Amino acid sequence: MTEILTTLAIVAACSAAYCFIVGELTMNNSQMDKLWSILPAVYVWIVAIKGGMTLRLVIMAVLATVWGARLTWNFARKGAYSWKFWSGEEDYRWKWLRKQNGFKNRFVWGAFDLLFISIYQNFLVLLTVLPAVIAYESTAPLCWTDILAAVLMVGFICLETIADEQQWAFQTKKWELINAGAKLEDLPKPYDKGFNTTGLWGLSRHPNYLGEQGTWLSFYIFSIAAGASVINWTIAGSLLLILLFLGSSTLAEKISSSKYPAYAEYKKTRPRYFPIPVKYS
Repeated sequence: MTEILTTLAIVAACSAAYCFIVGELTMNNSQMDKLWSILPAVYVWIVAIKGGMTLRLVIMAVLATVWGARLTWNFARKGAYSWKFWSGEEDYRWKWLRKQNGFKNRFVWGAFDLLFISIYQNFLVLLTVLPAVIAYESTAPLCWTDILAAVLMVGFICLETIADEQQWAFQTKKWELINAGAKLEDLPKPYDKGFNTTGLWGLSRHPNYLGEQGTWLSFYIFSIAAGASVINWTIAGSLLLILLFLGSSTLAEKISSSKYPAYAEYKKTRPRYFPIPVKYS
């Protein structure tokens, strides 16, 4: 285990150094955002190859790759990637955060970039895939728990895909109308609110985040299938991911509330993650 963990940690450390150096030089702090969907598949394939390409590890690597390919494509169509690898559209939350009191200080922002964006997020991504290390050491045969983990993971990937597609369609149409000269308040429903309340977004405020968290909790189940206890040390990644999305969704909602007056009512009537079968008007 020590050898494989060392290999993964070296990759994560190199990625963190890259994200910090390039992010600071270009002031585009979405370097880790670009790697977020790529690194998990890289890590799991490293483990799978070193583990002799056992069936469980291959299934885990394929699922991580499917998840990563979909998320990379979704991020790419927003303009995040460029042939100039250091450029591309930066996540709006970093732009907003840099303008807030405290973060306007260059030293403070640099420390935040180093410790949170670059180091913490890189090693968090690594932690989420560590169930693969349990599978790497396991001699347990495939079982119904593997099937459960795979089915759940596919289901949550589908959920996230549908949510992202609905959001993309809504935002694309909204900006088409605005760019044609219409004011937000004059747009037809449901675009006049400025934020999506249709489809899954009419049932919860962050269905895409539910899909993301569910995907990696499902991935954790593979460690149980491989013979580990129901609660084992590799759950740390999933739990920390939940905390990250709690903070990320809170920040996103703070920004949305400052831009859209109707968002306060939306927050009162829709849960953060788990859908409820009530139409939002």
